[in-house]
Amino acid sequence: MKRALLLSLVLTTCVAVQAQLSPAARDSLARLSAQDHEHMRGQLGITTPNRPGPSGNPQAPNAANRHEEKVNTYTLPDPLVLKNGKPVKTAKDWWEKRRPEIVEDFDREVYGRLPGNIPSVTWKVVSVKDTTVGSYPVKEKTLSGIVDNSSCPDIEVKIELVLTTPANANAPVPVVMEFGFIRWPFGNPPAETGNRLGSPNEPGWKEQLLSRGWGFAVLNPASIQADHGAGLRHGIIGLVNKGQPRKPDDWGALRAWAWGASRAIDYLETDKDADAKRLAIEGLSRYGKAAVVAMAYEPRFSLGFIGSAGAGGTKILRRVFGEQVENLASGAEYHWFCGNFIKYASTLTPDDLPVDAHELVALCAPRPVFISSGSPQVEGQWVDAKGMFLAGVHAGPVYRLLGKKDLGAAEFPIIGTPLVSGDIAFRQHAGGHSTGPNWSTWIAWACRYWGDCRYD
Repeated sequence: MKRALLLSLVLTTCVAVQAQLSPAARDSLARLSAQDHEHMRGQLGITTPNRPGPSGNPQAPNAANRHEEKVNTYTLPDPLVLKNGKPVKTAKDWWEKRRPEIVEDFDREVYGRLPGNIPSVTWKVVSVKDTTVGSYPVKEKTLSGIVDNSSCPDIEVKIELVLTTPANANAPVPVVMEFGFIRWPFGNPPAETGNRLGSPNEPGWKEQLLSRGWGFAVLNPASIQADHGAGLRHGIIGLVNKGQPRKPDDWGALRAWAWGASRAIDYLETDKDADAKRLAIEGLSRYGKAAVVAMAYEPRFSLGFIGSAGAGGTKILRRVFGEQVENLASGAEYHWFCGNFIKYASTLTPDDLPVDAHELVALCAPRPVFISSGSPQVEGQWVDAKGMFLAGVHAGPVYRLLGKKDLGAAEFPIIGTPLVSGDIAFRQHAGGHSTGPNWSTWIAWACRYWGDCRYD
């Protein structure tokens, strides 16, 4: 268990770039991130230190809460009540009135606004090769999305995407896009059998998809925007800002990664091997946060598979259990969000947030979303599985308003129980910080919407 916990922490806290840097270089990144964090606090007029976040170490004096009986009482914003206090009773009112209000709150206070002057992306096929994944013959395309940097030639952005489809497909196939690593940055990559810390006796997730006749794409978030505050003057955020600091409502890395996923869809819509009407987004941990943000903002994703997204993703932020807003707004994680989010760990509190995670899930409606988590014994309780479950529960009224099925349960289920009868789904598997053990459940659930595409 200790080894699994250690590997889980590595996967949660390391990023591709930093994993290959020297201690001195990592210290430099931390110092530059701290300076940028302080610069943003200055823009916000914050002069006192942020409230410190709890520790993920259960033995620490300031350990995060891990006990349900100590969870605070909180009140969630109602996704079906307008800011003027009037109830939302029709789908038209949701689309034309309430949904834009919620989007505006997330844009201004949490994830940041998408700039109006984002340069265009030109996709280039770098290579095409015939290869195999397990026993399945596939076609693998390596692609580069070159962002126009004529406005700031010193900053280059090339989005890395690899698309893999069955070699024997005779029609465009559904594609699952994963926020992930194209080149594994932590030494030897894990075997595909084992499902990325998952079930060792199941085929890997790629083989499971191929067995259905589906394809997959891996999108490298680090090629879009670096995963640290020191990188905010580079990547797509830095390019748009011409190397200058962000303003308080400028987008953070999560929104930037989601933007990159949308640009990948732009390419997939032109590729005859991909069925652009059947695209899903999947991610784990911080990339799970990016996946639900992408799903919420990008209507062309028809399905979502959101793995252990936790706070800042599918966990109720007001709920004092596991990771807290104070952790997210610290110098280590603030870059995922807009600068205004820092206020909620200093001059304001999480209860002052105009939105919460259930409304992020609600923005995905009416499209189906599967929320995944690991066990408290192996993954730990930092991600707050129950808090993620509750986000699904409280998004239910919006799904019902739009004629879809909700989660179908209000009581947190026993570990391993698949709640898959609705268009919001949830399962807490018995493994660690991974979507691995839930892939087979997700695929069976997704078949209700996509069907099989097997080839003789």
